[in-house]
Amino acid sequence: MPNRLAAEKSPYLLQHVDNPVDWMPWGEAAFARARAEQKPIFLSIGYSTCHWCHVMAHESFENPAIAAILNEHFVSIKVDREERPDVDKVYMTYVQAMTGHGGWPLSAWLTPELKPFYGGTYFPPDDRYGRMGFAALLQAIARGWRDEREKLVAEGERAIATLREHYVDKAAAPAAEELPVAGGAAFERGFQHFYESFDPQHGGFGSAPKFPRASNFDFLFRCAAIQGLTSESGAEAVKLATATLRRMAWGGIHDHVGGGYHRYSVDEAWFVPHFEKMLYDQAQIAVNCLEARQATGDERYAWMARDILDYVRRDLTSPEGAFYTAEDADSARAEGRGTRDEGGHAEGAFYVWTAAEVRAVLGEKDPALAEFVIGHFGVEENGNVDPHAEFTGRNILAQRASLVETAKKFNLDPERASERLLAALEQLRTARARRPRPLRDDKVVTANNGLMISALARAALVLGEPEHLAAAVRAAEFVRRELHDEGPARLYRSWREGRGTAEGFAEDYAYFIQGLLDLYEAAHERRWLEWAARLQATMDARFWDETRGGYFNSAADDPTIVLRLKEDYDGAEPAPSSVAAMNLLRLSAMLNQEALNTRAIRTIEAFRAQWSGTPHAMPAMLCALAMALEPVRQVVLVGDPGRADFQSLAAVLHERLGPRRVILALTSAEDREWFAARAPWLAEMKPVEGKATAYVCEHFSCQAPVTDAAGLRQRLA
Repeated sequence: MPNRLAAEKSPYLLQHVDNPVDWMPWGEAAFARARAEQKPIFLSIGYSTCHWCHVMAHESFENPAIAAILNEHFVSIKVDREERPDVDKVYMTYVQAMTGHGGWPLSAWLTPELKPFYGGTYFPPDDRYGRMGFAALLQAIARGWRDEREKLVAEGERAIATLREHYVDKAAAPAAEELPVAGGAAFERGFQHFYESFDPQHGGFGSAPKFPRASNFDFLFRCAAIQGLTSESGAEAVKLATATLRRMAWGGIHDHVGGGYHRYSVDEAWFVPHFEKMLYDQAQIAVNCLEARQATGDERYAWMARDILDYVRRDLTSPEGAFYTAEDADSARAEGRGTRDEGGHAEGAFYVWTAAEVRAVLGEKDPALAEFVIGHFGVEENGNVDPHAEFTGRNILAQRASLVETAKKFNLDPERASERLLAALEQLRTARARRPRPLRDDKVVTANNGLMISALARAALVLGEPEHLAAAVRAAEFVRRELHDEGPARLYRSWREGRGTAEGFAEDYAYFIQGLLDLYEAAHERRWLEWAARLQATMDARFWDETRGGYFNSAADDPTIVLRLKEDYDGAEPAPSSVAAMNLLRLSAMLNQEALNTRAIRTIEAFRAQWSGTPHAMPAMLCALAMALEPVRQVVLVGDPGRADFQSLAAVLHERLGPRRVILALTSAEDREWFAARAPWLAEMKPVEGKATAYVCEHFSCQAPVTDAAGLRQRLA
């Protein structure tokens, strides 16, 4: 019989609807039950594509004996971290502080007043891996609640008090140095960290596991743009970023057959991935590849970006144009393929190959093509990886050499080799599509769509391919239609078969505003800029910390959040305050509003302790800091964006990296009037001799207008 998750929309919650555990969703009904029955709460947080979440569900939550313990002694609550990142942040911070590590599934035990007193991550059903078994742990906590309740309640109070002291009440570091001095030093130390931790053999920073942390690349490209791409330090920054991106593209973390990137690599060589594929990774890595293309002019990075965008368009796009959240690491087993068997599913089953399978797909008509692919991707007869007897006889496709090297080995012209490889991958993709496919989390999350809109808008400009802009516009219009209340300019968090109940969080506003600003600079339509400004005002009203600066993750009007926290680390996604600081600086330069610049500086100063102490922890904030320390150029384009002369000027702006630049477009008399009301100096900007015209301005002082691409290039040099 389905439990109380049956009415939910989250794919993750619905995965647990038939568990014998009497799950309840996060909300007052569950809290009231805990208070009425005087039971502790067992809180389980995960997401739909999380492998170890599946493992714990199969081992424990589908186990009738364990379910009976949970049902008798606890009120059990299931939370999708992608629906409620605010809830996840509070209790993940607690578990990390208590245990020294975190991850999902997150397991926490709370008082009926939502104060945590014990927690961890994955627990096996019985004692193993050096961990107490889940069943035994539940019995121990139940006894503790029965016999020493006051002690556990007091522990919950202490936990919240400690978290408040360390994460809320601590003030920003004293401003002993002027911001430019402190910022310059932090910037230098941040670069030094990446230089010293760089893996020259495999790319990336540090040792295994390796994550494609996009903010690291953004920072390095920002360093290069500031120092100059041809300077020694600029060239080194580009080298660190591009070498890593190339090794990722060669590795098993890259899905060579279907496109896109898996979540992370368990080894230092980017070879064996954790197989889930997240939208936020695709969006950010695509931007990194576009930045690499701008920094180097190398078409390989354009190809890498297109590979990601093609995957997203094909497999993560809804019929309405919005973008889905993720694809699972696990899928139904077929012929023993993949890693652990968990309820008939296995991690990586969809992605791994035997040599015989490759030959069966490619070799019947073209045996030479099969051997070419086998050689290029290091396919071995007995399998190319078997770290824990999990992939016996199977292969992860990963390049062992460049295509030029493989072509030479097989006596092929490189261009012909490329054609044959693309044809082979298409055949493999068709064959793979017949396998049981991983679950797709078809939830639409506003924050992730904001990141993808940014990627598409920038791709349209850097690659000169308008279809990406059209996709970005469709997604933005979906959010406006389905996830936005026009009157209060308020966002909602997620959509699946209708709008979810949770309103947007700080990350939804920050990432989506960034997407709108990028969309404005690509489409030159004022409506996107106006909407971004309205949403920024809403974000300021709902999440701003008036006392210390910066943005809380959650709004003040949610009584279920026992502690409002700020994200102070740029992880898989950048901290909302890091992105907000950059958004504020861009909006200030676009709209001539000094108050926005002041708020940006306050946001940066609020995190001084973090970026000055461990600058590599907040590379996105360092990018905002660099933007704040130097004058921002306004490049004003005047004319008809549908005309070739306007497009020619616009294209120049995206040929190379531009670290401190915003783009304004006066495409009509209405635009000129609207902008002039905010920045009077724009009133007289008109086309010269009827041609599209560019004005390059700094400190509200503009150079002579130019009407040709070469002239604009010179102005920007």
